[in-house]
Amino acid sequence: MTPKGPVGSAKLRFMSYDIVFKRVYEPVERTDGARVLVDRLWPRGKRRDDLQLTEWYRNASPSPALRRAWHQGDIDQQRFAKDYQSELDDDPDALTPLMLHARRGRLSLLTATRNPEQSHLPILRKALLDQLAREDEQADGREPSSPTCYER
Repeated sequence: MTPKGPVGSAKLRFMSYDIVFKRVYEPVERTDGARVLVDRLWPRGKRRDDLQLTEWYRNASPSPALRRAWHQGDIDQQRFAKDYQSELDDDPDALTPLMLHARRGRLSLLTATRNPEQSHLPILRKALLDQLAREDEQADGREPSSPTCYER
C-alpha cells in the first residue's frame, strides 16, 4: 500500500498518510500494515511472537523521566504533551524509521496503555505527520528530500 496521494493545491502538495493507534491487547489484523510498538517498556503478559511486531521502536517514546513524572501524577496532560513534543523536536532523527513505515503504507502505532487517545500516541502521530509534510513540501513532486534515510 502506498500513501493515498496528493492533497491540496497544485502548488503545495502533501501526501496523506495512514497512521493509526492500537492497543497491543487488540487482535492482529491483516490491515494493520507495519505494527510498531512505541512504548519504552515491554507490555506485561505478552510474548514477542504473540504481537507479530514489525519492530519495537523505543527511540520515539517519552523519556523514562517524563514517562515516570506523568504516570506518578507529577505533571498534567498538557505539560506532558509540551515536554514530549520538545523531546521529539530535539531529536528529529528519532522519527525517521517510523516515517519509512508510513511512506510504505499503513502504520499501526502500538501501545499497552488503556486509552491510546490519552497517551503519547496522538503527539507522536502529529509529529510524524508534520515531519512527513515538511519533507513532501521540500521534495516538490520528487522523491522525499533525503531518500537515503529511508533505505535500510
